[in-house]
Amino acid sequence: MPFYDFNDFAEQKLTPHLSSARGPIIEGEYINFCRVSKDPGTGSELHYHPNELMIFPLRGKIHALVGKDRRIVPPGTFIHVPPYARHQMLATEDGQMDYLYVKDRTWTVVGIAEDEAVPDAAPTVPKVNEQFDAGIYPGQEKEPEKSEAIIEGLRDSYYPIIESLDAPAFSTFNYNWVVGERLAFGFFDLPGGHHENVHENEHEQFIYILGGTVDAQVDDEQQDVPAGGVIHIPRGSRRSISTKANQSARYATVRASKNLENLLNK
Repeated sequence: MPFYDFNDFAEQKLTPHLSSARGPIIEGEYINFCRVSKDPGTGSELHYHPNELMIFPLRGKIHALVGKDRRIVPPGTFIHVPPYARHQMLATEDGQMDYLYVKDRTWTVVGIAEDEAVPDAAPTVPKVNEQFDAGIYPGQEKEPEKSEAIIEGLRDSYYPIIESLDAPAFSTFNYNWVVGERLAFGFFDLPGGHHENVHENEHEQFIYILGGTVDAQVDDEQQDVPAGGVIHIPRGSRRSISTKANQSARYATVRASKNLENLLNK
């Protein structure tokens, strides 16, 4: 099924021993697509993971750290966390924080404390929650010398995309791509009456509708998708994203890359 709503999924604690993050997870073939929530003043400890992470705030502000670069990040600014980069995402005290949280599937969504080695096998969300609930620490032995966390030498990981998610719609079809090592993030504004011809999607893709409604077709299924809706386009599917006359729309999207496909199809 290509059409989803995060509200139809049960919330899960992603890494309970390291973070207050909770939320639904949609698993694709190459991508884990999540919406994460954190209560005011809570967040994660310093950690890392072998997969690439992309974050796009939807509500509240993120007190973010990537490597050594710490900033307060509002909705409209995209955060890129390269594989193995040390990072931390905290909700500020003034409100709940919600954000899109996307990871490639070379690893799970479970993180590794900055002073721990990468385990031999990627831990799963159900397993770490089972251990945590039983009073067992799900992580590794503290061995800072074996940590693979990257702290130094990282480039700027913060990308201002738009001043506010409620900013007025652009007068034309407008988009912005940020291309990482394994994933690419896109931000699209569609004017009313925008029409996209049906075509084949070269790579797996998820779309999250931020505002308005789009007319989406994925293979033989077609649906009007409102704000908050999720569209999953598998690799090789035929797709079209359009808008009705005088009805603009805005969405965030992430797609897999050929490099990621090669890593997972070895």
